[in-house]
Amino acid sequence: MKVSVIIPVYNECATVEELIRRVQAVDVDKEIIVVDDCSTDGSREILKRFAERGEIRLVLLPRNSGKGAAVRAGLREVQGDVVIIQDADLEYDPEDYPVLLRPILTGKSKVVYGSRFLGEHKAMYFWHSVGNRLLTLVTNILFDTTLSDMETCYKVFTADIARKLDLREPRWGFDPEITAKILRMGYRIYEVPISYAGREYHEGKKITWRDAITVILALLRYRFLP
Repeated sequence: MKVSVIIPVYNECATVEELIRRVQAVDVDKEIIVVDDCSTDGSREILKRFAERGEIRLVLLPRNSGKGAAVRAGLREVQGDVVIIQDADLEYDPEDYPVLLRPILTGKSKVVYGSRFLGEHKAMYFWHSVGNRLLTLVTNILFDTTLSDMETCYKVFTADIARKLDLREPRWGFDPEITAKILRMGYRIYEVPISYAGREYHEGKKITWRDAITVILALLRYRFLP
C-alpha cells in the first residue's frame, strides 16, 4: 500500500523543513505532495530545494487561495492507495501514521480521523476547545454520527473515496465539506487517538472564532443542499 501525504503550506518557513523531515522518517511507502499556497515568507524557496532533490512533488499555486484549494490541488496529484492530510505547522506528529493507517490496512474502515481529544495532547486554549467541541456536536446532530473531533487535520481515506469527492470550499469550509460528503456517501468514520501539540498565537496560529461561522454555514449547506 502506497500512501500519498498531502501537505498544504502557507507561510510556514519556521516549521515546514522539520515537518518534511519527520514525514520522510516514517517507515511507510509514501509520496509527499506539497502544495504551496503562494507563501511570501521564504517557505516556497525551502520547498523548491526539496523538490530539486526529488524528495517531494511540489505544486505552486499562483495566488493565495486557502487550505481547501491547496488540498484540492494536492488530490489531483495523488498516485497512492491512501491519502493523508498533513498540516505543516508541527501541531500534528507524523509518527502517528501507523495508528492512522491500521484501520484501513485491517479492513475496518475506508476513512480514519485522528482525534486530538482521545489521545495525549498539549492543553488547548479553553475557547478553542469549546469551539471545536461545538462544531463537532453540530456535525453529529446534522449527520447522525458520534465524532469527537471533526476539525482534526488528520483525515485519512482511500484513493477511491478521494476520486469521488467533488470539493469546492477554498478555505476553512474544507473540513466540514469533506466530512459532510464522506458521511453523505454512506461511509462511517473510524477515529483513533493521536498526539497534539497546539501552537500559540505568537508561533503563528491562524484560526479565529470568525472561522467557526464559516464552518457552521458549510455544515448546513452540505447537509441540506442536493
